[in-house]
Amino acid sequence: MAEEIPKLIADFIPLLIVLCGAAIVLGTAHTLFRMRARRRGTALPFSSPLLMLALTGLAIVAVVLALPVKEVTRGQLLSLLGIVFTGIVAFSSTTFVANAMAGLMLRAVGNFRVGDWVRVGDQFGRVTERGLFHTELQTEDRDLATLPNLHLVTHPVVVVRSSGTIISVNLSLGYDRHHTVLEGLLLDAARAAELEDAFVQIIDLGDFSVTYRVAGFLNDVKYLLSTRSRLRAAVLDSLHTADVEIVSPNFMNQRQLDPDTRILPTARARSRAAAETPLPEEIIFDKADEKASLEELSREREQLEKEIEALKESATTGEAEGKAAAVAEIAQRRTRIDAIVSALERAAAADPEAAPAEDRR
Repeated sequence: MAEEIPKLIADFIPLLIVLCGAAIVLGTAHTLFRMRARRRGTALPFSSPLLMLALTGLAIVAVVLALPVKEVTRGQLLSLLGIVFTGIVAFSSTTFVANAMAGLMLRAVGNFRVGDWVRVGDQFGRVTERGLFHTELQTEDRDLATLPNLHLVTHPVVVVRSSGTIISVNLSLGYDRHHTVLEGLLLDAARAAELEDAFVQIIDLGDFSVTYRVAGFLNDVKYLLSTRSRLRAAVLDSLHTADVEIVSPNFMNQRQLDPDTRILPTARARSRAAAETPLPEEIIFDKADEKASLEELSREREQLEKEIEALKESATTGEAEGKAAAVAEIAQRRTRIDAIVSALERAAAADPEAAPAEDRR
């Protein structure tokens, strides 16, 4: 029995070596991926989880091959792994693998990115994270909503275009005022809300009222919420100033009033406290703004690196004056890259939530 112990230990030495090597490789790869993402100030690249899955699969196969068992048993284990993998692919329409495949599809379509306004069913907010298995939104209440990628693939996704969107308000007014007068007042309200290309539509002719829609184009979609509120306030101010009541035509008031009396609030100047109140987007979507800014810095850095590569050719093949100009431009771009790297590192150090979601686990 004592003579068999050294032989048994010798049989398990290859397995121990493979286990240690697999642990080192997987740990090193994970650390490198996190360091690269933290240095760039963005989430882990989409290829990182896929590479980790591939490395894990290879490590499992290597461990099976290193097991001190007979060739027949080893072959059966490898066959079992193949059956398990086939079963995972066969059931890819559910849960884990389904969300991963949905994530691949969303990346391939590329209809939205971090910082965009997105509506999926009852969820509306700005995108803060795009992972292999989930997408995170920051809602109008500053909360974070995590949506499985499969949910985004199986439901319509409405994306507010970053180039601008239409802001509108619907309201019902009585038949006692001519529509041309009301349309002019509503257009004035849209212009007061700083909307471009304003227009008014008559949506419905009801039994008791006419439904109007006033809308205009908003360039800066970052302030979508406050602009909607500003448009509603402008509509109230414009109609009340013109002595137009915004009440239902079958409105009943038990007070005895003079026929010429109008139900209008007293006009007041905007208070200083209200004027100094920050816009809701500045408070609600802090994480979305931060993530979008970091994404923009990363894209700018990549663009600068491409420009440097192009300028290097000019610096080596051009004339003397052209070479000097190219060298100066390269130096300017390198200075900007250093500033970007410093900003990304400061953001990661100052706020742990600025780091990729995988780093916080």
